[in-house]
Amino acid sequence: MKVNEWAGALKERNFFLFFLGQTASQVGTGMAPVAIAFAVLRHGTASDVGFVSAAGLAPVVILILVGGVIADRFSRRVVMLTSDLVRTLAELGLGAWILLATPPLWGFMALAAVVGIGSAFFNPALTGLVPQVVSEARLLQANALNSLSSSIAGVIGPALAGVIIAVSNPGWAVLIDGVTYAISVASLYLISIEWVASETVETFLFQLRSGWTEFWSRTWLWVIVVEFSCVNVLIFAPIFVLGPVIAKQSLGGAPAWGLILALEGAGAVLGGMVMLRWNPKRPLLVATVVTVAWAWPLVALAVRAPVYVIASGGFVAGVGLTVFGTLWTTTMQREVPTEVLSRVSAYDWFGSLVFLPIGMAIVGPIAATCGITATMVGAAIALIVLVGITLTVPSITKLRSPLVANRIVAN
Repeated sequence: MKVNEWAGALKERNFFLFFLGQTASQVGTGMAPVAIAFAVLRHGTASDVGFVSAAGLAPVVILILVGGVIADRFSRRVVMLTSDLVRTLAELGLGAWILLATPPLWGFMALAAVVGIGSAFFNPALTGLVPQVVSEARLLQANALNSLSSSIAGVIGPALAGVIIAVSNPGWAVLIDGVTYAISVASLYLISIEWVASETVETFLFQLRSGWTEFWSRTWLWVIVVEFSCVNVLIFAPIFVLGPVIAKQSLGGAPAWGLILALEGAGAVLGGMVMLRWNPKRPLLVATVVTVAWAWPLVALAVRAPVYVIASGGFVAGVGLTVFGTLWTTTMQREVPTEVLSRVSAYDWFGSLVFLPIGMAIVGPIAATCGITATMVGAAIALIVLVGITLTVPSITKLRSPLVANRIVAN
């Protein structure tokens, strides 16, 4: 495939600007978890890392449905721009605080919560904005490019954060995250799309209820959201709370953890490249199967495998995560009417994240009671069982890509 074929979406001005801003902000987003975790661990514990993570996720869970309605009522571009401005100020403030002093746990939690508030309004608007900044024929390609840029940032961000922490203060990495959010603000400001207010004046509760109706009417949608409400707890809570602790105790600290996350990002890059050219016939079947790849890094971390073994597992899991994300987002954008897309996306975010703050907060105490190894291995086994149960749902295994279905009809 020629470059101008797989990168054709970048020829569209609005998407090109959007792509630049999101790529920059994703680099910062890749740096922040590593930097903040090790900033907390300088004087705190694994439980403290979990509390900070939970503080950042709790506002997302609480406000995400409000964010979905707001994104369907007002300009999605303006909602995203405002959200990123809030996140810019929060990360710049936290970075400066880390550099100048040692923030107390409540300081980390408070500013993480501010970033979470911004994310609660940004994420549903993002899902709805992409179809507005790119032509429909290039939608899958645009989502693949977004995943690819996020994946490349996932390589650069953690690795850069690991280097900065090794030679200097983690506050510099958090400050850079704030600057990248500012770049996203500028790119969103330059995007030019027409927004027309709805002529029908509907109440907030009515719009919330209609979004729920659209969400619940699609079995494949709510089943996978329920699956990921569990998967996020099983994968991300143990890895991002216990992973830095294992790295500090057994693997050499921040550089090793940065390398592991960077290899996960490298796998995600490969996954993005695959999705630029691949449109599977049964997207949700493929998306569900690939999530089982995360069992590898969970088990490898649990048994304190060598860094290269853990990083290899992260690489494979990264491929799976990008394949899932691209297929899932594109399927929603194609199957859900655009006028309710942000609300349905908000229910997706809410359902997927609702238990994650709890998981982040309790995984440290659970590991202290049961042991880190037992906690991680148990999570891997539960993940495999959960994927198997999800694959018993016919609407997930049989749903076809519209473009593939059209080609079948044409033939």
